[in-house]
Amino acid sequence: MVRPRVVTYNLASVDGRLTIAPGVSLLTGDARWTALTADIGDPYEWARAQHDPQVLLEGSGSFVPDDDAPYPGSSSHSGDGAAAMGEHFLPDAVTTATGRRWFTVVDGRGRVDLTFTEWPDPAWAGWHALVLTSLSAPAEHLALLRERGIPYLVVGAGPVDLPAAMDLLAERLGVRTVVCTGGGRLGGALLRAGLVDEVDVDLLPALIGGRGTPALFDAPPLGPDESPVGLDLLSADLEAGGRLRLRCSVRRPESPTP
Repeated sequence: MVRPRVVTYNLASVDGRLTIAPGVSLLTGDARWTALTADIGDPYEWARAQHDPQVLLEGSGSFVPDDDAPYPGSSSHSGDGAAAMGEHFLPDAVTTATGRRWFTVVDGRGRVDLTFTEWPDPAWAGWHALVLTSLSAPAEHLALLRERGIPYLVVGAGPVDLPAAMDLLAERLGVRTVVCTGGGRLGGALLRAGLVDEVDVDLLPALIGGRGTPALFDAPPLGPDESPVGLDLLSADLEAGGRLRLRCSVRRPESPTP
């Protein structure tokens, strides 16, 4: 089965910053970020209307402070027997619901305490929580997810294996399109894994700067034999307040001629 199409969608300053400063929540920001985005409304509405995703993907760093461990799991932690690879929790009562869609969190270490199963807003009826985790997640955390009826996929021994996770989303849940609204570490991991098909970004008319401030693709530096990822512009629209909405497709390397 073909893996899902993956789109990254973010609000960012002209210099690519996703929030005001290190340690400021990516989901809620602060008063300064709120002032920058006051005229935008709910950015998820655009992502849902434009791309019709079956999955909205967030990283654990959107919910809890990031640390220096490799994203999104710690390769130094080999797990505690919480699960074996492939021991997923996909209850039929949840996964077979007609029109089911997924608010999905990449949480290899089991750090995010999801307090909802279905999205509480009536406008999001049918959207259910789902976790992509790994063997690093504690047994107690997986037990809590099962108790709350939150499905999960176990993919990866330390960091979540994102290519395998995308394949499983297509194979087990019929997912065709994933929109990643997470932070730069998740976006960077998807980019380096070659999984990003489209970049959709609302550029705010502001400059933030700052060493360590989360940016669009916080990935490891390119190696000497690696090239930048090429993009083709799909659209550029000037929005209210000077925002610029850019949509670009990722240019795939041409296959060598046989």
